[in-house]
Amino acid sequence: MSAAREALAAAEASASAYGLRSAGPGSGPPDPEGRGEQSAEPDPHAVARKIVLRQLAMGPRTRRQLEDKLRDRDCAPQVAARVLDRMSEVGLVDDEAYAEMYVRSKQETKGLAATALRQELRQKGIADELVDATLQDIDPEQEKDQARALVSRRLRTMRGLDREVQTRRLAAFLGRKGYGAGVSYQVIREALDHLPEHGRD
Repeated sequence: MSAAREALAAAEASASAYGLRSAGPGSGPPDPEGRGEQSAEPDPHAVARKIVLRQLAMGPRTRRQLEDKLRDRDCAPQVAARVLDRMSEVGLVDDEAYAEMYVRSKQETKGLAATALRQELRQKGIADELVDATLQDIDPEQEKDQARALVSRRLRTMRGLDREVQTRRLAAFLGRKGYGAGVSYQVIREALDHLPEHGRD
């Protein structure tokens, strides 16, 4: 919780520096009849900003994810667009940076291939052209090495099984990670050929 509070404080500080700080109590517009009283009706832009900052304090979000959250909270589309446009201008919402971070993270922690990464980025609302630009530098040979590492770890739990069973399960496993059949079966064959239990006489 402390990390989330610190992230929220940092996000709010950045927002404040660019004139995005949510309005506090008593900051509403003057009463139209000039009585010096302030409206009890909350500023919809301030409400939207607060929702966005709370979301960003929990972790990076794409613009689409934030749009969905604001819609769920009944924010008007024009209010959401204006707040998110401003957040994007000051760098608090950045789909390009999000996509690059997401790809690095999922390659390192999950071993996902470009196909799976493409699907997940699209599901999070990243535009196709930005997805293509983010994934274009992925090295096929690096992906193959990644697949080899995944197979090596997975095989530790499959010793003693029939080669056909191992092949089928490993292919399904790599398929869920986004690897194509050609790469999958090449890597699996190499790995199984080096197992003593499958050594040729």
